[in-house]
Amino acid sequence: MGKSLFEKVWDAHVVRELVNGQSQLLIGTHLIHEVTSPQAFGMLRDKNLQVKYPHRTFATVDHIVPTNESLEPYSDPLAQGMIEELRKNCAENQITFFDTNTGSQGIVHVVGPEQGITQPGTTIACGDSHTATHGAFGAIAFGIGTSQVRDVLATQTIALNKLKVRRINVDGNLLPGVYAKDVVLHIIRILGTQGGTGFAYEYGGTTFDNFTMEERMTVCNMSIEGGARAGYVNPDETTFEYLEGRPYTPSGEDWNAAVEQWKYFASDEDCIYDDIVNIDASEIQPTVTWGITPGQGIGIEESIPKLADAPTQSERDSMSEALEYMKFEGGSPIMGKKIDIAFIGSCTNGRLSDFEEVAKYVKGHKVADSLTAIIVPGSQVVAKIAEAKGLDKIFIEAGFEWRAAGCSMCLAMNPDKLIGDQLCASSSNRNFKGRQGSPTGRTMLMSPLMVAAAAVTGEVSDAREVFGLATAEI
Repeated sequence: MGKSLFEKVWDAHVVRELVNGQSQLLIGTHLIHEVTSPQAFGMLRDKNLQVKYPHRTFATVDHIVPTNESLEPYSDPLAQGMIEELRKNCAENQITFFDTNTGSQGIVHVVGPEQGITQPGTTIACGDSHTATHGAFGAIAFGIGTSQVRDVLATQTIALNKLKVRRINVDGNLLPGVYAKDVVLHIIRILGTQGGTGFAYEYGGTTFDNFTMEERMTVCNMSIEGGARAGYVNPDETTFEYLEGRPYTPSGEDWNAAVEQWKYFASDEDCIYDDIVNIDASEIQPTVTWGITPGQGIGIEESIPKLADAPTQSERDSMSEALEYMKFEGGSPIMGKKIDIAFIGSCTNGRLSDFEEVAKYVKGHKVADSLTAIIVPGSQVVAKIAEAKGLDKIFIEAGFEWRAAGCSMCLAMNPDKLIGDQLCASSSNRNFKGRQGSPTGRTMLMSPLMVAAAAVTGEVSDAREVFGLATAEI
């Protein structure tokens, strides 16, 4: 009987089985940033331990780094202190650090792939819930807590329960104006925010076969929002083409050997999945969240659900809480909701292809006078390439603020925050209460182009209508 990629990677990295039923798993690559690592390094010092394999750990700063300042010391002393602490820890332990002056700094889940650190057939861990992003390359990638960051630094292993595997097939061509972000929001809408509990999601089907690596990363990134512990796509020629020539990928004869090994890890055709879900790509609309979880989303042509439509009391209670917080009325159209902020960026949609797609359509349009719109590249590399292509000029001319690389308004551990009950059209991954910095701030998740459509109209709009995508060739 064949094996899935998850089983192959897991089996290749198990050190031993523990008495509590968990597996001690070798972590091939460890990614760290400034927020969840200081305490872990402190715990190592308390126990007089060293970093076991420093060459397997890579660091960057992203969560707290300001996107509107370039000179240090930063105006926020906490941000400055956290960056300096990471610099010290990396220097003391000989860890590769993509600092702000390297030209390679950025969001950890953007930096890893673009540097070629993220590779198929390995295990990857990071003290960040969206580590599942790296599964797009055929890796098993986990978000971990601070104590586990300590464990990986000290032993290069963690203890985990083995997961079940759900295969999610999306087949067919996406309609004009529908993107990878819509695909993952649709999946979460169908399966729920807890539907993936205990599972790794394997994404496949002809839609994923035709996706670029950046599109695959967008979907894998939000696996955690669907409750899954990890999400991945089997490696293929698209994967290998993306990785070839990256700074940390093998070269020459080593490259050919690596590709052959990576091919082995792809799921066997006769492997058995614990569950299979099939989705028709043509049924997916541009999707927008209306509530306070990523699962509370609807197609742009739909209306916000009514309380009476909820099948259970629990769901009615959840809907009631969401409607009250968002200040929306059940049964009202999602289109036309006035926004205050438009944010394009994050580890979900802060890559070059996201900006290229938005620039293609936003050129010649202007951001509505009533709101603020910002675009934040996911890394300094993305920013440099975008600027070389003149994308920044297109955005600035349209009225967007072009910022420096960082997590920015996705989670607002930096100066980019909502104020009061401002409503934000966001290309990020979470719309929880207070997620964007204000305890009453409101977030609506959508694709980058949908955010751009909201920015130029001042309200939630159908990008297909705003930019004429219904007749455009995609």
